[in-house]
Amino acid sequence: MNKTKVLLILTQDVLDRARVLAGKATAVLKLPVSLRIVPRALIEVGLEQEDRPVFLSNIGDQAKAVRLRRGAARREWVAGELRNIQSGTPRAKARVRE
Repeated sequence: MNKTKVLLILTQDVLDRARVLAGKATAVLKLPVSLRIVPRALIEVGLEQEDRPVFLSNIGDQAKAVRLRRGAARREWVAGELRNIQSGTPRAKARVRE
C-alpha cells in the first residue's frame, strides 16, 4: 500500500465533532476508533460521492474561504511592509517666523 502523509488544519469545532464521531463509532462498533480513522473514512466516502451537488458546493465554499484568508493575510503582510519602508531622507521641520 502506498502511503502519503497529509497535514490537515481544522477548526476546533470540526475537531470536536470528529472526536464525538470517533466516540460514537467506538461505542457502536465496540472497537477502538482513533481520531485518525474518522477523517480517512470521511474522505473515502466523500470521494465516492464526488458528483453530488452538495459535496461540490461544500468544496467550492472551502476553496473560497481559503482564498479569502490568504488574500487577507497577503494584504496584512503588504501593509506591514509598506509601514517599514522609509521614504527617503526625513524632511526638515518648517521654521516658524516670529
